[in-house]
Amino acid sequence: MNNESLSILIIEDNAQLAANLYDYLEACGHTLDAAPDGVSGLHLAAANDYDAILLDWNLPRMDGLTLLKKLRSESRKKVPVIMLTARDQLADKMDGFESGLDDYLVKPVALPEIEIRLRSLVFRRKQCAAPDDVLQVSDLRFHLTTLEVRRGERKVVLSKTGRRLLELLMRESPRVVTRARLEQAAWGDATPGTDLLRSHMHLLRKALEQDEEKAILHTVPGSGYRLGDLE
Repeated sequence: MNNESLSILIIEDNAQLAANLYDYLEACGHTLDAAPDGVSGLHLAAANDYDAILLDWNLPRMDGLTLLKKLRSESRKKVPVIMLTARDQLADKMDGFESGLDDYLVKPVALPEIEIRLRSLVFRRKQCAAPDDVLQVSDLRFHLTTLEVRRGERKVVLSKTGRRLLELLMRESPRVVTRARLEQAAWGDATPGTDLLRSHMHLLRKALEQDEEKAILHTVPGSGYRLGDLE
């Protein structure tokens, strides 16, 4: 395992424990977000790309197990999740793993153990990703299993809609993808009446092309968009 920085979401209603986790993992070099309840936690988990999630079971507004089921079935997120809970019964552990958990820790747990388990989970997930689950165009890679997008060594953070648009563009590269196909991929039959696609493509281009990076997303006037190096 290497020592790369991870993006981690902590969903924990105990303010003191959440603060301890946040401070320790941040000192280890990781990037953190935190949510104090299930509803806000699910919103963050569904809207962002995290390397791993630390999840409490007994949460206000939505319990951790319900959150996990929604994350797996509705948001289709495969991000590694560790349940960090005081529940120590075998039946609870079985329910958790059957619902899509990757690991289960019973409180109290030493902070260094939590950190090494997070690293281990992310490492194993990346090692197990099949080559067919990786799309690549130039120096841009999209891991479909982990939903991780990287431009070279830089991690690219995208919304769920941004990932849908990018996946289609990468699968079709270097062919031009029409606006109609992109709108269908992003919103299905509920295509917005406003020019929302243009806004999302602007955000996608901004995420993919930073600093001195070579342009990779191109507008084809009157036709649509294409992804790839210009010849």
